[in-house]
Amino acid sequence: MGLSHSSHALDAQQLEDYQNCTFFTKKEILHVHQRFQSLKRDMKRERATLQELLEMPELKANPFRERICKVFSEDHSGAMTFEDFLDCMSVFSEGATRDVKASYAFRLYDIDGDGYLDKNDLIETIKLLCGDNELKNTEMELVSDKILEEADLDGDNRLSYVEFEHVISRAPDFTNTFRIRI
Repeated sequence: MGLSHSSHALDAQQLEDYQNCTFFTKKEILHVHQRFQSLKRDMKRERATLQELLEMPELKANPFRERICKVFSEDHSGAMTFEDFLDCMSVFSEGATRDVKASYAFRLYDIDGDGYLDKNDLIETIKLLCGDNELKNTEMELVSDKILEEADLDGDNRLSYVEFEHVISRAPDFTNTFRIRI
């Protein structure tokens, strides 16, 4: 967002600027700001640590919690500034568009960050989704092969963002499930 602030309070101009680049009202931005400040154990720090963020009840049960923090943190460490946190909460809000949500979902699933979802990305995503109820390696391979068979339109054994977006467009409840409420 590029709107740095070092104080704990947001001024009217910052609120206006944040409202213009998020899906939040000013009141919601103030709520997100208060929530962010409550996460930090050391108020002098500009960032909330990855550990502090992972302790949020809203993220605790999410299998992608660490990926979410790393994708949204500017330096990909998982530690977030208020602006990183605001971006994250905005993308996961009810007001965010399907296109914005799809773009970030793609980044979450693109584990190796190469701009494509290949078999390894899909297997890692399946592992995250299954958690302790792990599938056997052969089952994960079968699922990832089936996904590629169904969604890989150009036959290159990986999903581009356009191919991923095509799959998402056929999932009517995607925007409702890609959400975090704070």
